[in-house]
Amino acid sequence: MSILEVCNLSKQYKQVNAVNGISFVVQPGTCFGLLGPNGAGKTTTIEMIEGITEPSAGVILYQGKPRDSLFKQEAGIQFQETSLTDYITVQETLEMFASLYKKPMPLSQVIDLCKLQPILKQRTTLLSGGQKKRLLLALALINDPKIVFLDEPTTGLDPQARHNFWQLISDIKSQGKTVILTTHYMEEAELLCDELIIMDAGKILDQGSPKALLEKHFNRQRVTLNKRDIQTSQLSLSEKLIEEEDRLIILSENIESTLSSLKKQGIDLTSISIETPNLEDLFLKLTGHTLRQ
Repeated sequence: MSILEVCNLSKQYKQVNAVNGISFVVQPGTCFGLLGPNGAGKTTTIEMIEGITEPSAGVILYQGKPRDSLFKQEAGIQFQETSLTDYITVQETLEMFASLYKKPMPLSQVIDLCKLQPILKQRTTLLSGGQKKRLLLALALINDPKIVFLDEPTTGLDPQARHNFWQLISDIKSQGKTVILTTHYMEEAELLCDELIIMDAGKILDQGSPKALLEKHFNRQRVTLNKRDIQTSQLSLSEKLIEEEDRLIILSENIESTLSSLKKQGIDLTSISIETPNLEDLFLKLTGHTLRQ
């Protein structure tokens, strides 16, 4: 049974249709991503699922049933921005939030999972961006949820802190928890998500696993050579060729076969580069504008 099912979900404001009749299913124990630029409708979608925003239309099912008090007990939420109580420590913050639940996750487990031990005595106002994100993640996990909502959790982090946070998300998923992740970072979605939907202007452009989506839309890789290293007139290949001012691009369906053919023809491969399409390329193909625009 799916853990979450969304059917024809919509949210309309006076002059904006923020979410336009989207549907998807999330399987338990997976990381499900909502990928798209700012304003695509990602945050509005998960806020409706979380119960923060009332849908204009549509059905949301948790474990096959309409959401009830069980969903509230079993869901953990990390918002894009959360205000923390000033002048208390990380340890005191964890204890305060744990006291709100009947069966919280043991604090030692939360601390270990989110790597909080070095900052337990530090006041929340003195935390760095990455430290605060780890604390907010811990607060989302403190009720030991089955499903965790992370709304653009790595926005504003430096590359090292972002990679550290990705490892935390992988650790959470390894415990069997379901993760719902919104992001506008292509690399983040490709690395973490088992399934995802690509959104723009409140609609789903496509959905599936990152690998399946790329295979669906791109059956060729780009092999690029400097023109100075070859004589195009002597080149014999069955693949489609694109000639630009200073380079030649081969659209290859089989890289090994293409490289073997180039070697047999004595082509200098010193300058060769091989480009594999990624989710940003896919988004550009589907929408005509870049992922982070």
